[in-house]
Amino acid sequence: MSKTVTITIDDRTITATEGEKLLWVALGNDIYIPHLCAIKEKEHPSVSCRLCFVEIDGENKPVPSCNKAVYEGMVVKTRTPAVDRLVRTGFELLLSDHRLKCGECPANRACALQKIAKERGLKLKLQRFPLLERELYIDDSPATYTFDRSRCVLCQRCVWEDHVKAQVGAIGFVGRGIERRVATFGEVKLAESPCIECGLCVEACPVGALFFKEKTKE
Repeated sequence: MSKTVTITIDDRTITATEGEKLLWVALGNDIYIPHLCAIKEKEHPSVSCRLCFVEIDGENKPVPSCNKAVYEGMVVKTRTPAVDRLVRTGFELLLSDHRLKCGECPANRACALQKIAKERGLKLKLQRFPLLERELYIDDSPATYTFDRSRCVLCQRCVWEDHVKAQVGAIGFVGRGIERRVATFGEVKLAESPCIECGLCVEACPVGALFFKEKTKE
């Protein structure tokens, strides 16, 4: 039987189910925490975007909220100097590997990066870190969608949808470090992969890396 616990987030008293992940409790109560890679249905969060940091009483440093289970009496702060510093650094690192041409992007005004910037007062431009110069081609081979790797934030939502929901396995991660990227097996074009063009990966993309072609023709 599920147990209800009482926690405090930013001085607000909130009830939640014991063991529920803190990120989803906060979001469900209209308390915004930046995030890109979090998937509610995923049992073990990847904790890869490093944006959902919070401070919890009793912890000696900020922790990612996506993999922190709530418990009775938990006291959380979503905005502190240490949290803001970590979020800003993580955000700027993402921008250093992201083609910043929002006006040309199909996700413009519906992009998770824009929402994070607005909510946290961050600038959508390069500041402390230089742009990583990489040749990342656009795969326009599918009939219904396009994959622009220069906008990919490696959140792995598309991979999860492909493997878990669609159960196809057309895409996955290849490479390490700054060479890490989403690709097909053997890095063939998507039209040559097992992709069935169900659209789940496109709908899951929080930025403009995957987009339906019909939207660019409107």
